[in-house]
Amino acid sequence: MTTTTNKAPSKPKATKPQVRTKFRVIEVAPIATPAQFRLRHWIVLLSFFVCVVGPATAAGWYLYQRAADQYSSNVGFAVRREEAGSPLDLLGGITNISNASSSDTDILYEFIQSQEMVREMDDLLDLRTLFSRPSSDPMLSLDPNASIEDLVDFWKRMVRIFYNPGTGLIEVEVRAFSAKDAQLIAQALFDRSSQMINELSSIARKDVTLYAKEELALAISRLKQARAALTSFRNETRIVDPTADIQGQMGLLNSLQAQLAEALIELDLIIGTTRDSDPRVTQARRRIEVIETRIEEERRKLGVSGTTDNANSAVFADLVGQFESLRVDLEFAEQAYVAALSAHDSTLSEARRKSRYLAAYLEPTLAETPRYPQREMILAIVGFVLFACWTIIVLTYYSLRDRR
Repeated sequence: MTTTTNKAPSKPKATKPQVRTKFRVIEVAPIATPAQFRLRHWIVLLSFFVCVVGPATAAGWYLYQRAADQYSSNVGFAVRREEAGSPLDLLGGITNISNASSSDTDILYEFIQSQEMVREMDDLLDLRTLFSRPSSDPMLSLDPNASIEDLVDFWKRMVRIFYNPGTGLIEVEVRAFSAKDAQLIAQALFDRSSQMINELSSIARKDVTLYAKEELALAISRLKQARAALTSFRNETRIVDPTADIQGQMGLLNSLQAQLAEALIELDLIIGTTRDSDPRVTQARRRIEVIETRIEEERRKLGVSGTTDNANSAVFADLVGQFESLRVDLEFAEQAYVAALSAHDSTLSEARRKSRYLAAYLEPTLAETPRYPQREMILAIVGFVLFACWTIIVLTYYSLRDRR
């Protein structure tokens, strides 16, 4: 008989937890191989010689082999204004010299660069011939058949103006292909500028005196009209001075009044001693009537009678009124004429004592050695520009290539 024994199940043995470790795989690039010149590298190098070295070499060859020497002449000047003082100041030797207004200097600065200035200089010196002498230098010289616009552009290249608004000083540097030509152009430029300032002074003087001349002409016209009206009045009335005539008439009237009084007294005396039929009474009365008639006539002439036989006849009162009116007009015209003449003379004196002129503090110089063209600077600028352009092109090419 078999016996079975029930064994308790055995407990599993405790095991340590397993930790799973994650590993990061790092791919290592292969070791770079030594750089080698490829086709694009050769193309870039070739482009450097074509775009930079070649043009720079050509520019250097032209500058040192073909470019003509240029000489410079400097001239410096300023616009001045001389103001003479009053006669007392002149006796004391006092004279004021001051700068001209900035507008004069600004006008002169623009005029030197204008087409009119270039045309006048060309007519005087034949600039086309002077600026086109070096036939071996077509790039830095002027075409003999150049238009006026091209000549103006070339003038601005050969004539440089340095202007200081604070001090009003202008310095001009003139370049030419010979020292004599540069000095000649600078001297002609200074002479024409001086003439320009004189013209400005003349124009300013005319503008100042124009109003004074118009006022003087108007005053003279009024004076002539007043004198003509007074002369016409005298011719029509045949009276030179009604005031003097009326004084004579008043003297005559006073004399008649005295005679009338004497006649009336005499008549009263006769009537008191004789009869009315006495011839002396008749004669005395007749004398009184004549004197009264004459007094009435003289009063009528003076305009104090109140009655006139002829309404169209001019009495002394009206004549004196007309004469006084014309006399007042004449006196006013004379005073206006004197004032206008004084203002005109004062304006002319003021305009004459204020004169502008061009003062040269640096006469046109004569160069001994050429200073232009500045070959080293031009060559450095050309090389820098070529290298910068080539660099931009190459970087742009590689930038586009890397984006593919």
